[in-house]
Amino acid sequence: MTTSRADQVSHTARAQSFNAVAAQYADHRPTYPPALFDAIEELTGRPLAGSRVADVGAGTGVATARLLERGAHVVAVEPGAGMAGEFRRRLPGTPVVRGDGNALPLAADSADLITYAQSWHWTDPARSVPEALRVLRPGGALALWWNTSALDVPWIAEASARAGRHFGRDFSREQNDLDAATADPSGRLDFARRTVRWSRRVPIDTHLANLGSHSLFLVQSPDRTAAYLTEERHHVLDVFPDGVVEETYDVVLLLASAPPAA
Repeated sequence: MTTSRADQVSHTARAQSFNAVAAQYADHRPTYPPALFDAIEELTGRPLAGSRVADVGAGTGVATARLLERGAHVVAVEPGAGMAGEFRRRLPGTPVVRGDGNALPLAADSADLITYAQSWHWTDPARSVPEALRVLRPGGALALWWNTSALDVPWIAEASARAGRHFGRDFSREQNDLDAATADPSGRLDFARRTVRWSRRVPIDTHLANLGSHSLFLVQSPDRTAAYLTEERHHVLDVFPDGVVEETYDVVLLLASAPPAA
């Protein structure tokens, strides 16, 4: 399928949109559950403690912070100035370098694990797959994951359908596309897939600020976004009249190992 110039511009604009709202992103985006990192350790067969990890598309450090808690030695890679600046404010002792997955600013064979939390879809797999294999040590691993909405929860399914009508997209179908064939169309990597369910309870203002930090909203006019979030507040308060929202997520994890040393 060919990509139009308009689609390319839209993709670029969305990728860059986070820089203006880095603090909002850091304050309101969900983190990741311990069970996700347990699954990474199980699939790689080694502890995160002491591992050399490159967290690519690190943003404000949401995933980096969890990796550090597990004892990993992390270098972050982030293309955006605003996001990298917020990362440095929140994790001042952790190195962050400017760059992206299509051309990693890292030495060959330098990482035991490369992670992409909510960020692989901003790369071109034709370039980012070879780059990951270059930077990974033999037998190292590439881990991609996304927090996705638990669409079997009725109120979440209804909210997703409203968002789909607003944007003219099928979000349930897009979530189903988080698979090995989409992550690496070349088939060079043999991905294992795991799904980890978890939830968090947050004030409705946090829930709405989280929604508003997504790129599809950030590239709309502020008035259109505000109108949508105002209406959404009413829908969500019908379900959670006390104003405390239980968000349920399925973290989709794809993990593949680099070939061992010859």
